[in-house]
Amino acid sequence: MPETAVQTTVRELTFGEAIREAIAEEMRRDARVCIIGEDVAEAGTPFKVLSGLVEEFGKQRVIDTPISEPGFTGIGVGAAMTGLRPVVDIMFGDFLTLVMDQMVNQAAKIHYMSGGTWKVPMVFRATMGATRRSAAQHSQSLHAWPSHIPGLKVVLPSTPYDAKGLLKTAIRDDNPVVFFEDKMMYRLKGPVPSEEYTIPFGVADIKRAGTDITLVATSSMVQVAFGAAKLLEEIGISAEIVDPRTMWPLDEKTLIESAKKTSRVVVIDEGYHRYGVTAEIASVIAEGAFYNLDGPVKRIGAMHVPIPFSPPLEDATVPSEQQVFAAARELCGKA
Repeated sequence: MPETAVQTTVRELTFGEAIREAIAEEMRRDARVCIIGEDVAEAGTPFKVLSGLVEEFGKQRVIDTPISEPGFTGIGVGAAMTGLRPVVDIMFGDFLTLVMDQMVNQAAKIHYMSGGTWKVPMVFRATMGATRRSAAQHSQSLHAWPSHIPGLKVVLPSTPYDAKGLLKTAIRDDNPVVFFEDKMMYRLKGPVPSEEYTIPFGVADIKRAGTDITLVATSSMVQVAFGAAKLLEEIGISAEIVDPRTMWPLDEKTLIESAKKTSRVVVIDEGYHRYGVTAEIASVIAEGAFYNLDGPVKRIGAMHVPIPFSPPLEDATVPSEQQVFAAARELCGKA
């Protein structure tokens, strides 16, 4: 699906507004699109992202469910198989633990196991991100899990523009898509065209051009990378920022070409450091750009501990601008 946008009218929207607008437009466009989940109707989710949709589309298309993630996710899989295009709202990404069978063993495999007879065109909306003071069971970033599974597409937008365009693509896709929204970014503002546009999967975005070092960043870590890039600029280091936008499909070519250009790379992700997204991306770059690198690919992820409730401890678990700045400065020989 090509990225299309006639950007004649651009407004400032928050990340949350961009998500709501994408869903509303797709529900108006296609009567098969519906939303199911906990508190999605009158409450508009705990983050108020879906406020107003039930008034426009009614309770038959914006459906509040009991507190049973496995139950309503299973309903979503069945609805998708029989012709609807459900958006299943997983209130906190931590609750993926409850829907793994429906997501991994059902949605991801039905097309393959049926020899292409069945399709599961559904979107799993899930949150990620810490520093909200929501403690260990509501603060994790678990996007590496579905990225490991064949049959699932995994999306991590970092701006309102990307959020809207990628979500519209996800809703139109005939495959199950896991769409992660950083809960700390819902009030982040950015330009969004009022005209129709979509963003294709598997196409990374160079958010900032640079020559000395590549910062590969996902979701809210893109904003962290921008902060670090400003600090690096003050000491004469030009940082390029690359946002993969989708974990799968992964745009390996853009990652490798940027690494070849700058010869140094730091990968930043809010998922756990061990066995995670940073390791996969670092491996792709190390293999594809080995002879062009002037040093090892540096990885910065969340600390390998349960997310603390204590604010200063929680903040310490998440990658920061200063961490990225220090790692990049060292790779560039200016430590």
